[in-house]
Amino acid sequence: MPTRLSARDRRRQILDVASGIFARKGYQGATTREIADEAGVNEALLFRHFPSKESLYWTMLEELCLARGRHDRMKRILKEGEGGSDLVVFQAIAREILLRSPRDRELTRLLWFTALENHELSVRFFNTFVAGYYEDLASYIRTRIRQGAFRRVDPLLAARGFLGMVVYHFLVQELFGGEQYRSFDSEEVAATLAGIWLAGMLNPVAHRSLNGRNGHPIRAGKKVKNEILSESEGTLNGRNGHPVRTGTKVKK
Repeated sequence: MPTRLSARDRRRQILDVASGIFARKGYQGATTREIADEAGVNEALLFRHFPSKESLYWTMLEELCLARGRHDRMKRILKEGEGGSDLVVFQAIAREILLRSPRDRELTRLLWFTALENHELSVRFFNTFVAGYYEDLASYIRTRIRQGAFRRVDPLLAARGFLGMVVYHFLVQELFGGEQYRSFDSEEVAATLAGIWLAGMLNPVAHRSLNGRNGHPIRAGKKVKNEILSESEGTLNGRNGHPVRTGTKVKK
């Protein structure tokens, strides 16, 4: 005789089955009957736990997002990074996004289906789980603009630009076959993308500039081994696109 599950365990089982089916077939392609059959229950019992297909789908998305705790970790990174190195902050955020589990990949597929098939759920998801990322990062950027460290730009657009770089890399690697073409070390990607973004954001008239090594800030004119930063206009040193001042001597 099959093991009788508690209501809580049965609900968890239905959600686990549903996430796999929705990730394979999308919202429109999956049916509650198929989910119920694979979970070993009838539809009536499924609807006792979830009154509609949309309710089941939303609960699944909600639990997958809350279980990751990624937003809370990003807020902690921003809080702990106040007064420290911008590179460390943005590199840590990029690393957090890039370090994905199989459940994260499943959630990404679900979100693509949601965006393509169910506009209302997609908007609801953005407002509930995504907008906060942009707003918190924009708040940090706004503060750095006010302090004179960053250029005067729209903080929300800047936040979207940074997160977009990192998320797009993940999508190319995980969903569009980029990993089969070339694999990248997550630490290298996080450092490089953070450095590129900061190179475009740093206030050109501020006292600090980049030393060419993944965006670590130093005082202009300070010697760093065989690299010397002058006060003239910026250019690229050819190593991952990090800017140094023209007139800079770069070790061959």
